[in-house]
Amino acid sequence: MVPALGRLPVNVIPSLLTNFLRSQTLKRIPSVGPELCGADSVDVMCSPGSGGPGEDASVEFVYCSGAITELLKYGPTDLHAASRSPNPPKMLILVIPGNPGVVGFYKTYMWTLYQTFIQRYPVWAVSHAGHCMPPDTYDMIEDASVTEKEDVFGLNGQIEHKLAFLRKHVPRDMNLLLIGHSIGCYIILEMLKRDPELKVVKAVMLFPTIERMACSPQGKVMTPVLCRLRYVFYLPIFLLSLLPERLKVSIVNLALRNIYAVDTSIIPATVSLINVDCAANGMYMGSQEMRLVVERDNATVRQHLSKLIFYYGATDHWCPVQYYHDIKKDFPEGDIRLCERGIRHAFVLDAGEEMANMTAEWIFDN
Repeated sequence: MVPALGRLPVNVIPSLLTNFLRSQTLKRIPSVGPELCGADSVDVMCSPGSGGPGEDASVEFVYCSGAITELLKYGPTDLHAASRSPNPPKMLILVIPGNPGVVGFYKTYMWTLYQTFIQRYPVWAVSHAGHCMPPDTYDMIEDASVTEKEDVFGLNGQIEHKLAFLRKHVPRDMNLLLIGHSIGCYIILEMLKRDPELKVVKAVMLFPTIERMACSPQGKVMTPVLCRLRYVFYLPIFLLSLLPERLKVSIVNLALRNIYAVDTSIIPATVSLINVDCAANGMYMGSQEMRLVVERDNATVRQHLSKLIFYYGATDHWCPVQYYHDIKKDFPEGDIRLCERGIRHAFVLDAGEEMANMTAEWIFDN
């Protein structure tokens, strides 16, 4: 996948190169629970529960906007059915990932949130289109004509992909608490702008890459890689994908060896990224991020300021501290925070639980 904007780790192969270029993160997980994705979806592919945090998680693979999409769910797996139950959930907590957009990387974070709220609210995450390795019985895309016309793997297509997911899988009157990470924050702002009728009660923006991405320290390094040199990485990624799983795991462990207290649940997720299609889709999306995420959308921020919580990193090379000071100056009344705990941009690598506890605290305060 792309070592790029998503600020998530590195797809192993880019892991090796990407772990350098940009320290990022991810994680993935197997789990339980069958289901069907609406509209342009097909069968669901669910894996049996995995041990450790989140044994009650459900992982599903569906077609959304014509592209394979992975869903990670804690709590009810069918909100349309749950809304007709005697005690329907009052709110959905939905995580929009960074890039690479692999939901499994957020397993610890989501599980902690779900437990902190005493399992009262479902906590879901939706991957970016084409950022997950399809199950054996599925292709990356369902209908080539649809994906090409809508450019679903591009930045704009990924925004529409999330709106399509909500229209199909979430009751229209369901309250939403959106949580974005990195480019996921930009996607949330666009969702708020494009569909004003979404019942968003709060949106948490973690390490938000919502402006001047190519001008950031990491952006200056990654822009030429993503925009002009990304094709160079396809062959090595393909060759790595041919290796036995055990060897892939060893490579990933080697790439992450310098991270203290790394969350081991990210290992399977990172291994799953050693896939040419996933890498190409992630890098393509990343190249568009470099070109399109330029000016902060102050109009949308101002319109929804009371619903937004921003959390900036103190040592984040994708959105430097100056960006925090700039938005704080422009919106002094906003809930805009600067990390005091030394948490990295790719927090899912080693601070998913800590980040979830902080998120829950902010929500309780509100």
